[in-house]
Amino acid sequence: MPKKRKYICPIEAAMDVIGGKWKPHILWKIKDAPLRFGAIQEKLPAISQKMLTRQLRALENDCLVSRTEYPGMPPRVDYALTVRGQTVIPLLMSLKDWASEELADQINDSG
Repeated sequence: MPKKRKYICPIEAAMDVIGGKWKPHILWKIKDAPLRFGAIQEKLPAISQKMLTRQLRALENDCLVSRTEYPGMPPRVDYALTVRGQTVIPLLMSLKDWASEELADQINDSG
């Protein structure tokens, strides 16, 4: 269930849920298919295990990411966008398009 915090404006609320250094990157990396923790970390090598865990939990608490556990040895956990999380992707695509156009000389695009 999402937080029930009161915000001064919608931008503040949005940035609390999807802002920060890592949340947009995580959402972008799992937009096409569920990924295991290790695969997300491989795609974001600069993030620490502790920070990735923290950010995935926050995204899960805000109902943007689902965590599915599969039995077996070793146990497997996948992270995927929820229906609510999928609504964020067009926003990230707009940001990507804007940056590609307005900040092209500053970008070394690796996805």
